[in-house]
Amino acid sequence: MRITFMGSPDFSVPVLDALVGAGHEIAAVYCQPPRPAGRGKQERPTPVQARAEALGLAVRHPASLKTAEAQAAFAALEADVAVVVAYGLILPQAVLDAPARGCLNIHASLLPRWRGAAPIHRAIMAGDEKTGVCIMAMEAGLDTGPVLLCRETDIGPEETTAHLHDRLSAMGAEAIVAALARLDTLELVPQPEEGVTYAAKIDKAEARIDWTRPALEVDRQIRGLSPFPGAWTTLNGKRLKLLASRVVAGEGRPGEVLHGLTLACGGGAVQVDEVQVEGRGRQDAQSFLRGTTLPRGTILGET
Repeated sequence: MRITFMGSPDFSVPVLDALVGAGHEIAAVYCQPPRPAGRGKQERPTPVQARAEALGLAVRHPASLKTAEAQAAFAALEADVAVVVAYGLILPQAVLDAPARGCLNIHASLLPRWRGAAPIHRAIMAGDEKTGVCIMAMEAGLDTGPVLLCRETDIGPEETTAHLHDRLSAMGAEAIVAALARLDTLELVPQPEEGVTYAAKIDKAEARIDWTRPALEVDRQIRGLSPFPGAWTTLNGKRLKLLASRVVAGEGRPGEVLHGLTLACGGGAVQVDEVQVEGRGRQDAQSFLRGTTLPRGTILGET
């Protein structure tokens, strides 16, 4: 099948590899333009662009698809289908209509739950027990199109967004290959009107930990925002990101160090297993405690 692939971040790379591995013809790869990154602010291509170029595929990264020129160039590819996964640009109707069999999106949730930009983060932060990926026929609305195929998975009690991201990426790669193989027989199932929720983009203001909240909520915040932007608190006036945790027994003042990196919340406690001190790299709890004096009774979050 002749495919136009549209994706940008790491999440999309296994999907591109799977399509190539399944023998599909990639007419072109669309991704976000390179952007300045790192200390030197050198332009850095997206992970999809880097992978596509390594595979010898044609890459395009228009700043917009709204112009007649961009839409004509897209249509001229004469693709059977476009596969879209975390591309980053809204597709105008002319683009949606251009491939002979439309545009298929890989969305990392069980639609209609968590339509929108941050479904993986939101599922963990909400305490969902299950999530998955859906292969959806795209239309003009935000993740509103009918679904062709779903894959479901449990969310582990200590799973972070980073871990779940990688699992769902692999699931999405498998699912789109399966969907394309059965495209003539799969039924387009409209999404139900009940159960719609929206996964708003993560705001960095959400990342500061309020230790008066119950341990269950603090744990979900830590895991849901790991690795980016990283839930944080303060210690000795410096920002401390907490990147892995679990709920444990314990009581104390909100933010109090009970022992090691077991921290009291508004109800219960969390055991923090991985941290990142401002200006330093990630550390497991034992490594952090070997280099940091953290007496019992210390209160995190005090400024």
